[in-house]
Amino acid sequence: MLKQAKITYMLNSGFIVELDQTVLVFDYFQDPHHDIIPVMQMGKQIYVFSSHVHYDHFNPVISSFQEHVARYFLSFDIKQNSEVEKIDAQKVNYLDTYDSYISDKIKVKSFSSTDAGISFLVEVEGWTIFHAGDFNWWHWKGDTEENNSLAKNGFMKQMKKLAGLEADVAFFPVDLRMEEFCDLGVKEFCRRTTIKQLITMHNAQNAPWIPTKDLFEPGADIPLWIPVKPGETIQIIKQES
Repeated sequence: MLKQAKITYMLNSGFIVELDQTVLVFDYFQDPHHDIIPVMQMGKQIYVFSSHVHYDHFNPVISSFQEHVARYFLSFDIKQNSEVEKIDAQKVNYLDTYDSYISDKIKVKSFSSTDAGISFLVEVEGWTIFHAGDFNWWHWKGDTEENNSLAKNGFMKQMKKLAGLEADVAFFPVDLRMEEFCDLGVKEFCRRTTIKQLITMHNAQNAPWIPTKDLFEPGADIPLWIPVKPGETIQIIKQES
């Protein structure tokens, strides 16, 4: 049996994932192509995820979607935002690190981040999807050696918990502002997990990233999508026995 997912890039780390009966909206920030409006009218089960409170990952306007949304999964640091108080409390789950939510339709597990908030592992309709939020190996050229060492240690510590993870789709940051260090995190993440489709993010309004030939381990050919313009889409097909 073939299953299909349509994934639409909004901006920065914001994506819409359309499955047969379900829609996942990750880290809504801006939607310049206005893709969210028709999705809300589809009559599918819609889940909205916000990995942390930073403005480029969380926009309070998501409270206006609630008529169409089955459930919100929001990071613990968003709880103090006054706008989310407008959402029916029965529709909201605030997740701390290493929390879980399980229903007959969806499973959500949160992991830590190396910046603010959390990352998400979602199981729904036979799909496993990982959205990293701002979890990354953040190495900034202008920072101190001590800070970059701490950033590396924090990333490696979290990777121990993610090692062996299997996912049909993984969204992971590749931020070109880090220049030649922009792929440190994604390389290590792909080396220690099993990912069937990699989608890069957190590169809003910058030039396309051109991956190096050694991005993946020898023999590990992972399909890679590097969206640039809002409204770009990809179709992913998987075989389910």
